[in-house]
Amino acid sequence: MYYYYCLSPLPPSATIGTKPKRTLPIRAMRAVVQRVASASVEVEGRTVSAIGPGLLVLVGLHESDSGSDAEYICRKVLNMRLFTNESSGRGWDQNVMQKNYEVLLVSQFTLYGILKGNKPDFHVAMAPDKAKPFYASLVESFGKSYKPDAIKDGVFGAMMKVNLVNDGPVTMQIDSPSPKNSNGVTEES
Repeated sequence: MYYYYCLSPLPPSATIGTKPKRTLPIRAMRAVVQRVASASVEVEGRTVSAIGPGLLVLVGLHESDSGSDAEYICRKVLNMRLFTNESSGRGWDQNVMQKNYEVLLVSQFTLYGILKGNKPDFHVAMAPDKAKPFYASLVESFGKSYKPDAIKDGVFGAMMKVNLVNDGPVTMQIDSPSPKNSNGVTEES
């Protein structure tokens, strides 16, 4: 007898006691976005970046990520309406740019950790030699799309202490769309 053990809801076709269908591998850039009152990053006891109100974005790079994934994540994060409009009183009405807030980006390969037994495996995360320049270009894209002085980041590959005061709390996860083939159809492996 097989049972589903997952964090996401069961697919509509799932029934208890049936063998689960093979799940498709995740092939997307991942961002975990937290609305914060403040956030900072420390490396070796020294604060390297800090923001006031805004967004803390943990970024996981997948081995197959491309420029289109980076563009998607950048656009989505900067346009997420996670803030209250003080003029109208409407919640979930304004984005980080409309509020003139800051964004702190932190590279986090562990977002692609898969447990094999009790040990995490990170084989689908982008390799560090490829990820470092890719992440730097992502940070640059955020700066070009908003304003460079409002975009901060941690130190790629360093052991960091990330401090935050979560506002809400509000935490959202975004995955870039699955790759498409030349016919515009989502690929399934």
